[in-house]
Order: sequence, then C-alpha cells, then structure tokens
Amino acid sequence: MTIISRRAALMAAGTLALTPRLAGASPAIGTAAPDIALPDQDGDIRRLADFRGRVVVLEWTNHECPYVRKHYGSTNMQTLQRLAAGRNAVWLSIASSPAGEQGHVTGPQAKELTASRNAAPTAVLLDHRSAAARAYQATTTPQMFVISADGVLRYMGGIDSIRSTRIEDVARAEPYFRDAFLAITEGRQVTRASTPPYGCAIKYVDA
Repeated sequence: MTIISRRAALMAAGTLALTPRLAGASPAIGTAAPDIALPDQDGDIRRLADFRGRVVVLEWTNHECPYVRKHYGSTNMQTLQRLAAGRNAVWLSIASSPAGEQGHVTGPQAKELTASRNAAPTAVLLDHRSAAARAYQATTTPQMFVISADGVLRYMGGIDSIRSTRIEDVARAEPYFRDAFLAITEGRQVTRASTPPYGCAIKYVDA
C-alpha cells in the first residue's frame, strides 16, 4: 500500500485541483498566436503584434510560487532570458495573479523583482484581468510559449521534464523549452512542440 505524505498531498492539491477550468479551445501549435496588449512594469502598453519579425517568448510567472523560485533561484530562468536576448528574441514575463492572490505585483514591484533577481526579460506584463492567460489558456507558473518571427505559435508547455521544486533537478531535467527555443531560432523542426506544464495554478479573475 502506497502512503502519500501530507505535504505531498497538499502540494498536489495546490497545483492540480486549483487549475482553472477554461472555456474555449486552447491555441494550437502551427496557428497564429493570439495577440495581446498589456501594460508593462512602466505602464506602457506592449502589443504582441509590435514584435512581428522577432521570436517571442511568453513566460507565465508568480514570484511566490516554489516552482518559479526553483528556476530563478538556480539562475536557470535568467540564463535562458539572456540566451534569448543574445538571439534577438523578445522575452515577455507575464504576471497574471489578480490583486489579493499569491504572486500579484504592481509595476514598481515587478521592477524591483527584476533587479533583485538579476533577471533579464524584455518586459514584465501585468495581466491583472486574466486577459492574456485566457487567450493562451495558461494554467500554471512557470508555463512557456514560443512564437516564431512570423507570429505562429511553435511551442507551449513546461520549462523542463522534472516536476519538482528542487534546484538540483534543473541540471538533470530534459530542457524542453530550451530545446524548442533553439530549434525555432535556428529554423529547425521542434521535436516536442507541446509538453505538459507543471507548477502553481494561475488564479483567474471571474469573467
């Protein structure tokens, strides 16, 4: 008989049972990526359409989520952000937590987090009304999407293959997102274009 620890059970409940039930179809690999327009950390509106001609990465984030902390604490996320910048890609970190929920940030708080973690996104977008999360059917943090220069969705899913909060697992995991990003920027076929994301459930504002 398998015994599951109380801690493990609570973690599973927090990451699975709270996943939002979303209406409508998920965006499909190989189709046009949904356009979004959101304020960034400085209050400027950033539109996905403005970045046509460049590869774009969307990273759903929640700085209080232990799964997100795993990738920032190990500097894995910052390394990937700088890899993207080195290839002239756009990296948009999206904070969808509404006011009162774990991970909610204001513009100044987002700027402070970027500086304190030595992060390097192109911008942090504030999705407090869940508009972008709904458009992409995003359910967890972290969750990754890659859009090619022609505006087509080429990858969506997990950052890697090991569903844990342990920093030591980063080096052992298969880097799903990194492999896909490199293939897209190099014009190669993506081996795994859709993978299961893992992490903390994104809380949605009632529609």
